Amino acid sequence: MKLRHEGSEIFIPDGIEEEKAFSRTTHLGIGAHPDDLEIMAYDGILRCFKNPGAWFFGIVVTDGAGSPRDSFYKNYSNEEMKVVRRQEQKKAAIVGEYSGVAFLNYASSEVKDPKVVSVREDLKDLLQAIRPRIIYTHNLADYHDTHVAVALRTIQALRELPPESRPEKLYGCEVWRDLDWLIDRDKVSFDVSAHQNLATALISVYDSQVAGGKGYDLATIGRRRAHATYYASHQVDVSTSMIFAMDLTPLIADDRLDIVDYVQGFIDRFASDVRQRLQQLL
Repeated sequence: MKLRHEGSEIFIPDGIEEEKAFSRTTHLGIGAHPDDLEIMAYDGILRCFKNPGAWFFGIVVTDGAGSPRDSFYKNYSNEEMKVVRRQEQKKAAIVGEYSGVAFLNYASSEVKDPKVVSVREDLKDLLQAIRPRIIYTHNLADYHDTHVAVALRTIQALRELPPESRPEKLYGCEVWRDLDWLIDRDKVSFDVSAHQNLATALISVYDSQVAGGKGYDLATIGRRRAHATYYASHQVDVSTSMIFAMDLTPLIADDRLDIVDYVQGFIDRFASDVRQRLQQLL
């Protein structure tokens, strides 16, 4: 497949033909940066790991140039960081036995600009070729602008596909804002207790981030453990690791739904829940 941006690439860890790597994929993650897939889409990675009937494919939309850096990486230029972060993502794909990873190589500013239609077109081409059953992307209440932009471009691309080419489920997952605030009936929970060694390894591959000043390895695993324990106040733990998500499927099942109003609905239901509890106890 020919992607539009200079420096874009499709990486297939096991070297199989691109078309076969696409067709065997069942679970797809669409993240803004290298390492976002391993943080937010681990449910899909885990479901496909060592599973001959399921394969995970990742799409990394940006080039990863603007990340903070320290230690060995303190004096790395943006161009050098792009190379390092792509290599780290490839290592994660090998460790996690992904079907493949597509690097779209856009700058964050391009992804955030609605006028740069090539972002949406690249996503649309890949979605049409891969046709996964399940897609994980960023949640629409994330506070990182590039993450929200990637989720929006994903929804826009999916809405341009015929209904039969759309996935069964689209989930918005956690990176730069937890989703434990969602009320219970709105909260999608993924039990990711299995293979904690794999979960840790996938995050730890990103040495430029972990050693470079961001403790994603401990924070990501810790957040999942906290979610599992605080999931239910009056029950024993049913999981040791949990990821929360926002169900975005209605936005691609009904193109008439307003995206802003849809997300505001989650916030309004949370606000109502807090208000009602306070009023009952006053």
